Amino acid sequence: MNKLFFLFIFVFSFSFGQQNDAKKEVNKVMDAWHKAAAEADFDAYFNLMTTDGVFIGTDATENWQNDAFKEFSKPYFDKGKAWSFSALERNVYVNSTEDFAWFDELLDTQMKICRGSGVLKKINGEWKIAHYVLSIAVPNDKVYALIALKKESDSLLTKKLKAH
Repeated sequence: MNKLFFLFIFVFSFSFGQQNDAKKEVNKVMDAWHKAAAEADFDAYFNLMTTDGVFIGTDATENWQNDAFKEFSKPYFDKGKAWSFSALERNVYVNSTEDFAWFDELLDTQMKICRGSGVLKKINGEWKIAHYVLSIAVPNDKVYALIALKKESDSLLTKKLKAH
C-alpha cells in the first residue's frame, strides 16, 4: 500500500511540475511578445506568433489575420513606437499533452486597463501565439455611458454587417 501511495504521489508531482514548467514557458513567451512590441522589434514580435496567427483588436472591425496584421503594424514598428502592454495579472491553462495553452490577462496599456486572452500552440518544441484578443475593460457602472458613446457608430456597422 505504501509503495502504491508513493508511486501515485511521484507521478502526480511529476505531471504537476511539468504543467508548471509549461505555464512558465507560456508566461515567458507572452512577456517577450509584449516587450517586443514596446521595443518596436517587428521580427521578434511576429516570430512569436504562428504563421496563421490572428489578432483581434479593440475595434469591432479589427480581426487581423497574420499577414494583414503585419501590414497594419509595420508602420508603427518602423517609427520605433508600437504599443506598450504589461501584464498586471495572467492566468495560464495547459492541456494534458502540453501542446496547447490558453490564457487571460489584465494589462496596463496606453488605453488604461485592458484584457487580453488567447491561445498558444507548441510547434517544433516552441510555444507560438495562434490567437490573441484584446479588449478594453469597462467598469460595469460605466457601461451605459459607453453604450451611448458608441451607439451611432455601432448602428452603422451593424447595418453594414447585416447587409453582407
